[in-house]
Amino acid sequence: MKVFSNSETFNYSWEEVSTANWQKYCPWNEKSTHVIAVDTISRSVDPATGILRTERLITCKQTAPEWLKSILGAGMEESQVLETSYVDPAHRTVTMVSANLTFSSLINVQETVVYRPLNAHQTQFTQDAKITALCGGWQRIKNSIEDTMVKRFRENAIKGKEGFESVLAMSRRVFAEEREREKMGLIREQASNIRMAA
Repeated sequence: MKVFSNSETFNYSWEEVSTANWQKYCPWNEKSTHVIAVDTISRSVDPATGILRTERLITCKQTAPEWLKSILGAGMEESQVLETSYVDPAHRTVTMVSANLTFSSLINVQETVVYRPLNAHQTQFTQDAKITALCGGWQRIKNSIEDTMVKRFRENAIKGKEGFESVLAMSRRVFAEEREREKMGLIREQASNIRMAA
């Protein structure tokens, strides 16, 4: 088993990050073009804790090295991941746990991502992935597969941060524009009420 760990700081509040997280794979994110579909399977709120639990199926285009395709077989063009997320408003955390469904009998990838506030204007992102190749007693091949997956996680972590930064920036802009529209609408309504009363 190999482990990949990563930590980043986003200069956005936890409220902004936890809201924008649902748009992470939208067209604003030019770094996530590999994501073909995000399907929500279930969503519920625990009445006792207020925790929002969501299950999503994420379908991605994959570009695996040729030697890995030859080991795992054809059909490496797409892969599916099951993501279960927990938004805890009381403790102000977003926790996402994901596992690969594609080739799960040959390789097991368990990833945990947590967003928590550092202060009023910054949010910490932590990521841990455990990668285990399940191909019998061929230790050298298992190590090669696991090392390749760790390298892929490292490359994707850089793209992921850049992509989510663009989503956060656009989300902040859109919310600011919406607040300005609401403010202008309220001013127009008040002006209209004053004219009617005069």
